[in-house]
Amino acid sequence: MAITDAHISTALNAYVERYPEDVAVLADAARLLRHGRGFASRRTFPMHVTVGALLVREEAEILLVEHRAYGLLLQPGGHLEPADTTLVDAAVRELTEETGIDAGAVLPTSRIPVYVEFGQVPARADKGEPSHYHLDFGFAFTTAHAEIGPIQESEVTGAGWYPLQVAERRVGPRIARAVSAPTGTE
Repeated sequence: MAITDAHISTALNAYVERYPEDVAVLADAARLLRHGRGFASRRTFPMHVTVGALLVREEAEILLVEHRAYGLLLQPGGHLEPADTTLVDAAVRELTEETGIDAGAVLPTSRIPVYVEFGQVPARADKGEPSHYHLDFGFAFTTAHAEIGPIQESEVTGAGWYPLQVAERRVGPRIARAVSAPTGTE
């Protein structure tokens, strides 16, 4: 079964229960969720859902990609696909697509997101997209031995392992939650 709006709302509610300090910054996203529908589709405007994967190797390094469209160093991630059945599985799919890492080499640390960000995305005429918002659900994963494989060159220009402190300085505080988040289930 495809990801539903109810699944998205449940994930957001679990996140704000764990991280109540983020309720205010996610208030507009929560309002849009209550009054709209079809948020799993990238063609839903003014907001749709994306996912990200924070993959930590041996609690010392995190995997980041050089995002082609934004020209930024970020965690692997992207839009949901109709075949995705959970947000966590969608994050694993994006991770493996962008970095070539074997999905069998990664383990989720929690079924509850470690970050949820609500941000505006500029219009992209080449994709027929007006300015809109992404509600990005990020999940933490661990690995002992995952190796980067062929990257998805249409989406990223490179992938690499970064020390946690370097990654946090470049990407932001969500990196710290990749190693400090409590475990749990949805």
